Amino acid sequence: MQQTILVTGATGTVGREVVKQLSMLDGIRVRAGVHSVIKGENLRRLPDVEVVEMEFEDPDSLHAAFTHADKVFLVTPFSEGQVEMARKLVDEAKRRGVKHIVKLSALGVGDEDMIQLFRWHREIEHYIEQSGIPYTFLRPSAFMQNFENYSAPTIKSEGKIYLPVGDGKVAYIDARDIAAVAIAALTSDGHESKIYDLTGPEAITVGEVAATISLVTGRQVDYVDVPEQAARQGMQQQEMPDWMIHALLELYGQHRAGSSDVVTSSVEELTGRKPHTFRQYVKEYQECFV
Repeated sequence: MQQTILVTGATGTVGREVVKQLSMLDGIRVRAGVHSVIKGENLRRLPDVEVVEMEFEDPDSLHAAFTHADKVFLVTPFSEGQVEMARKLVDEAKRRGVKHIVKLSALGVGDEDMIQLFRWHREIEHYIEQSGIPYTFLRPSAFMQNFENYSAPTIKSEGKIYLPVGDGKVAYIDARDIAAVAIAALTSDGHESKIYDLTGPEAITVGEVAATISLVTGRQVDYVDVPEQAARQGMQQQEMPDWMIHALLELYGQHRAGSSDVVTSSVEELTGRKPHTFRQYVKEYQECFV
């Protein structure tokens, strides 16, 4: 019997990869929830993928997206209102009889002294726990793809990575490995009420990131450690809202302080293979940096 799995945030870094990997499996119908059907057009080319528009302020769109969905991979946008958005999704999942929610959270959620971004994630986790729907929480470290998504323009134009994280080490994880764990949680038994801390195989500095990109691509890339105040001013010049500036600087501060250097073995334990190294990632995506 075919199962329907709804993926919210299906055009995002992890959501897109979850849709792609689910579409390769037999017996799974993938419903890709997107904010813009135009942005989700490429997903239609994948086998057994249905693209649906989801508007948080439109109950009818949520009703359509969740109808007959057996399981949900839940991703909420990086937004000041993400907790309220998540509550609406969880409420709709409960009304429609969803059997399992796998939520994308973040490494560090649940720690005693949490930054704002993590507090929002924990609020959502708690709401899911209280809903009575079986759940699995995935708490990954920072994505390797963030360098592709946010640093590639200055890498290409100047050969520079600008970040305010000092020499702090982070166990960056490939989004493909997060997706592989999500697939395991969504398609096999025994993951209910589990929380998985997910990281890459090594904790590295941004200086080492730059050196790896240089080595693999053959072009010199340097890391520029930006003072926090200069980073704040740069974000303000980009007209970022204050809440976003505050949340990002808090996160970068954690990286700088070395709070993100933990390495776990969860990816290998749950997928049966080692997670990608940063060098492997750059080799496979080097066209993004040259």
